[in-house]
Amino acid sequence: MTDVAYLPTFKPPAMSAFANKNHKDSPRGFSRRRILQLSQSKESKQIWLTSFGPKLYWGDQDMMWPPSKATLNATPTDRLVELSNAKKNFQLGTDRVNWAHFEYSCGRTSPIREVSKPAMRIASASPRVEILANPKQPPPEYQEHRHNYLGSCGRESPIWRVNPAALNSVDRPRTAQLAEPKSPHPEYTPNREIETEITPRTLKARCSARVSRLARPKKGIEGPFNDSGSPEATIWKVSSGARASSASERVLELSKCKGFAEGYVANRNVQWPVSRASRKANGTPRLSELATPIIRDSMDHVQFNPDAFLVRQEALKARCTPRLEELAQPINR
Repeated sequence: MTDVAYLPTFKPPAMSAFANKNHKDSPRGFSRRRILQLSQSKESKQIWLTSFGPKLYWGDQDMMWPPSKATLNATPTDRLVELSNAKKNFQLGTDRVNWAHFEYSCGRTSPIREVSKPAMRIASASPRVEILANPKQPPPEYQEHRHNYLGSCGRESPIWRVNPAALNSVDRPRTAQLAEPKSPHPEYTPNREIETEITPRTLKARCSARVSRLARPKKGIEGPFNDSGSPEATIWKVSSGARASSASERVLELSKCKGFAEGYVANRNVQWPVSRASRKANGTPRLSELATPIIRDSMDHVQFNPDAFLVRQEALKARCTPRLEELAQPINR
């Protein structure tokens, strides 16, 4: 039923009543029409071409296919009535089994039930149950290892127990030397701290007039452009001395563009003009004959030509040359 369910557009009456109110009552960034639009259920994308059944609604108890009147008026058999009865609880004597949720939790096959108080006080285990309740014993050849749990999980205590004589002994100079941690290299420099500490004297210092003047931002015109006045004017003002100066020979040499190498031939133009003499020239008879296009019969005349397989009279009277007759002879193998 979930595969063919059709989601209708449902408008809650509580939200539709608020949709017609003025939006000035709602806070900024809050739209009642938007909430009403989001509260509507998702519409189905099926159309008349891809419709696969009757229109169904999600969440109701209606049947997918409407039963016929004969089915509604039919009388069930005794076997069907017997199968439709609920399972009887033989322990409590009721017609409904209602166990607690934890009894069959985590996919257990056998239920987990509470033990009654009389069973815990009066009942006694049988010898077989006591045997089964004993833990599994190790084999006779088993040797117990050290207590691994003593130094596990980052414990500072050793894995094995230390004798009192070893605890009260005095360290040797060699042992004390080996117990010292490894020292860094003499030329080792530790990492510099990210934050730089400013001395109180620097915090109380006052900047000079020159530093204050340099700290001021450059004044400019607002916007990502520089208004230069007329388009012909330069962006930056050029002094009269710079405008009256003349370039040196070195500057003129550097201002020249890079030339081509010796023997350089430029690319031929794709389109070139035709000379007047070529346009007035007349072609020779042979050139005119070659320029004439070949005119062939259309496919309609070729396909429906009744004389296509007829041999001409001249071809019937013709005689082949000795060389052609020699080539026409089959090869004897």
